[in-house]
Amino acid sequence: MATMNEPETPVRRFEASEWRKIIARYTGADAFRSLRQVVVTLGLLTGGLILGYWLMARAPWAASLMIVPLGGLLIRTFIIMHDCSHGSFLPWPRVNDTIGFITGVLTFTPFAQWRREHAMHHASAGDLDHRGIGDIKTLTVSEYAALLPWRKLKYRAYRHPFVLFGLGPLHMIILQRVSFNKPTTGGKQQWNIWMTNAALVGISAIAVMTVGWKPVLLLYLPAYYLAAAGGIWLFYVQHQFEEAYWERGQEWDYATSAIMGASYLRLPAVLNWFTGHIGLHHVHHLGPRIPNYRLKRAHEENPIFAEAPVLTFSTAWRTLSLTLWDEASKRMIGFREYHQMQRVAAQPTR
Repeated sequence: MATMNEPETPVRRFEASEWRKIIARYTGADAFRSLRQVVVTLGLLTGGLILGYWLMARAPWAASLMIVPLGGLLIRTFIIMHDCSHGSFLPWPRVNDTIGFITGVLTFTPFAQWRREHAMHHASAGDLDHRGIGDIKTLTVSEYAALLPWRKLKYRAYRHPFVLFGLGPLHMIILQRVSFNKPTTGGKQQWNIWMTNAALVGISAIAVMTVGWKPVLLLYLPAYYLAAAGGIWLFYVQHQFEEAYWERGQEWDYATSAIMGASYLRLPAVLNWFTGHIGLHHVHHLGPRIPNYRLKRAHEENPIFAEAPVLTFSTAWRTLSLTLWDEASKRMIGFREYHQMQRVAAQPTR
């Protein structure tokens, strides 16, 4: 680890000849395996909702416990949509898009709009000159220092865990319903947002008329809120760790950003199942057309992936205090360290 303001040893760049052949070996959908994943995931989600509804009238405490596995299944549903957005889930584009739309509705996400933003994220992750597209907002130390006090307060509030993970799911539930005027939103994306909203209204109306409002408000929405908070946390720790990769546009490299700028989050086996092995984020960023069920094999069979930064479930929580990118030492730091740096810089020289 570098000391304060001491530059890190430059990370090595990965040549295209070194990684393109590796990615090609794992790219391409296994239709049977993908369809089985859809059937199992949505089948368990449906069964869990039915069980939760049945328990609500008999053992409300047990019904509340169903929120956790249902949240996990909604994360897995989102991962299916995520793979569909990369065209990696099924070999048939129309079927791929249909499943992407359905899983997008179930996870309150307009599929076409999210797909476009996510593609831009992959194309620019770690590029200091192209931030803000599908990313968690990150400022450099110098940018933060130049802000007016109220803007500093705004950024500090935005980066607070309560805002990111407590209020962040509201973006998924509410703000995605009205994201018509984003720079990334064209006519196709606007139409998709309207169609997603209409489907959500229709499904909600049918659910309320058939089973009542309680299962919707007391079972599905809390499960989704938990899933959304968990999904934001996963995305956060996979790009916001201390030794992350950020470079200016002319120095930015796609493969280096993928392997060194996306962490390998080691999770217990059960969480790997619920998250579709998205903890192998370095593999996914290098080869976004690799289906989720091949990420583990790709990682294990190729030494190139051993160079990715490793986080565990316990150490990942420490990244929550990292809020600024220090270009001098090339690492993420927290506000406490920033203020220490400012105090040291303000001391008179002798």
